[in-house]
This record gives sequence, C-alpha cells and structure tokens, in this order.
Amino acid sequence: MTDLEIRRLTRTALVLAIFTICYNLVEGVLSVWSGRGAGLEVMVGFGLDSFIESLVAILVALRLRGRLSGEPEGVGEDKERITLRLVAVSFVLLAGYLIVEGILGLRSGEVAQRSWLGIAVLVASLVVMPLLWWQKNRVGKALGDQLILSDAAETKICLMMTASALIGIVLLEATGWGGFDALASFVIAGFALAEAKEAWEGELEEDCDCH
Repeated sequence: MTDLEIRRLTRTALVLAIFTICYNLVEGVLSVWSGRGAGLEVMVGFGLDSFIESLVAILVALRLRGRLSGEPEGVGEDKERITLRLVAVSFVLLAGYLIVEGILGLRSGEVAQRSWLGIAVLVASLVVMPLLWWQKNRVGKALGDQLILSDAAETKICLMMTASALIGIVLLEATGWGGFDALASFVIAGFALAEAKEAWEGELEEDCDCH
C-alpha cells in the first residue's frame, strides 16, 4: 500500500471519527431530553453513555489528526492514558446510576410515558451505527490499524446498547410493565462496565485478520 493510499484511508477514518463525535453529541442531547420528559431512565442512561463515547471518539480523532500532520508516534500517550482512565471512571459512575435508578424503578412500580422522540433516536441509531461500524472496520482492516479497529469496536458496542434500549421500550409499550425500563437499564449498565474495563486497560478488541 502506497503512502498516498495510507493517507487517504487515514483521512477517511478521521472523517468517520468526527462524524461519530457529532452524532453522539446530538444523540446524547435528544436521548437525555426525551428520557427525562417521559421518565425513561434507560434513555437517560443511553444519552449519558453517548456523551462519554464522544470523549473516546475525540481521542481517536486527535490521534489520527496527529498522524496526518506528521506528529511522532507516542506523543501525547500519557495524556491519552489519563483521559481514558477518567472515561473508565465515568462509565462506572454511569453504571452505578443506572443500577440505582433501575432498582428504585422496580420498587416504585411507576410506568414511564411513551416517548416518540426517544424511539426515533434509537431507530435512527440502529440504521446509522451498523453502517458506521462497517466503514470503520473496513478502513481499520485495510490499514491493519488497531486504533481504528478499536473505534469500530466501540461503535459495535453502542449498536448493541441501542438494540437493548429499544427492546426494553418496545416490551414496556407492549406489556405496560414499568419493570422493562429498569431491566433495560441494567443491561446498559452491564455494557457500561464492560466499556469501563476496556477504557481502563486502554484498548478495545475487534477481530482483525490484518496481515
């Protein structure tokens, strides 16, 4: 692969990372807003997770930007490691929040209201995230680049969280049992803890036949 092709693919990965940042910020705002308005804690948690994932995408974008500008490999790694540790702590706090709110929701038995905005956000993510993951995975494998593949893995986790949240809301609508909101929150909390572990270790795993 020529240097020109490597730079072209790296620029593509940077564009994907920037899109991820922008999309997650909008997704986060709409999710928290809709969740608060309808009493859907799973949507609030999903939105907060989107904000945290934006931080990871920012780190990826900065690293890719540095490569394109000729920055020596390894520059800023200490700051990145500290940031990832803070991201990990944020995921743990998010998981704790969801678990507590889920337990309180089960005890109170309150049923959340319908949120068409929340449903629309989740459906949109079910369309966008697979395409985004596929593009990141394709570029990462073409370059044999673990950083980009890690970003792809993060997107895949977000997709699974989206599906879990939407299933919980659909079951809530179908049965009227408010416990499904709490159960979906517990699932999101589990994903958040998994992401916390990966962020703390400074890596995400994605199957790669790079060589």
